[in-house]
Amino acid sequence: MADKNTRIAIVNHDKCKPKKCRQECKKSCPVVRMGKLCIEVTPQSKIVWISESLCIGCGICIKKCPFGALSIVNLPSNLEKETTHRYCANSFKLHRLPIPRPGEVLGLVGTNGIGKSTALKILAGKQKPNLGKFDNPPDWQEILTYFRGSELQNYFTKILEDDLRAIVKPQYVDQIPKTVKGSVGAILSRKDDTDTQDIICDQLGLLLLLALQVQNLSGGELQRVALTLCLGKPADVYLIDEPSAYLDSEQRLMAARVIKRYILHAKKTAFVVEHDFIMATYLADRVIVFDGIPSKKTSANTPQSLLAGMNRFLSLLEITFRRDPNNFRPRINKLNSIKDTEQKKSGNYFFLDD
Repeated sequence: MADKNTRIAIVNHDKCKPKKCRQECKKSCPVVRMGKLCIEVTPQSKIVWISESLCIGCGICIKKCPFGALSIVNLPSNLEKETTHRYCANSFKLHRLPIPRPGEVLGLVGTNGIGKSTALKILAGKQKPNLGKFDNPPDWQEILTYFRGSELQNYFTKILEDDLRAIVKPQYVDQIPKTVKGSVGAILSRKDDTDTQDIICDQLGLLLLLALQVQNLSGGELQRVALTLCLGKPADVYLIDEPSAYLDSEQRLMAARVIKRYILHAKKTAFVVEHDFIMATYLADRVIVFDGIPSKKTSANTPQSLLAGMNRFLSLLEITFRRDPNNFRPRINKLNSIKDTEQKKSGNYFFLDD
């Protein structure tokens, strides 16, 4: 017997414009016509609200919406019980969390809007998981009970008791000048003055930038400062979000070597969100694939080997890679080409030597 599905109503907050439409969704809803409040919206509303318990998933409102702001997602009922976080009604749902593995660099891969950065915030202790109860968030005791028996229970307990420190390298490094002022040297010494930070600063080529003001730095320079601030602090878990952004190919390789070398030497745990396949394959010991529908629903799968994880991720994108015969770098195959078709049939979406 097939698993039962739970219908999840999703509203795109950017597209929903009740002041500019005639509330076609509400007027066309058969449940509303029966006198039940399945859809609530007025010309004065900021956004439509859809009752997930009353919605029958007919899809009429989706077709009637002039802005394409509505969608209905069928979620397996067993996955519905594993909701980790949800921001508000009719919004994105994150199911499951990556599990930290001591002494490993775990690569988090998935399309944009699939929940990778949200997962990092939760693991860093900066975002309290509400288990989907956005209207009545649980306390930490309930959260720990929910994760009882898993490695995450012990992880969050240590976070709460300050027995475990997690450091985040932010995704948007261009925002650093808005929150931090002064020279690069002053910022680095103010944040931490360890030998490790000095070594990383040297390896990332920042010694010539120490006198520069942070507001005058380029994106690539800000990225290297952010990596130094992250890796230069003593921690148990390092959460590194898109370390390749703004860096050229040579700088990416340099940054990847520094991250890998430091994590292995310190025997710590690192989660790395990375869209550059070359950097991701160099950094990650294993891969956690986030699959689902961007901005709607997503789940974090268990860690897989680098080859298995990349194959799974690329199969979701319907993309295959081949080795360049000259430099052996991965190259994207042309869609529906002979090589693309052959690799898809064999299940080899990404060629990587074991």
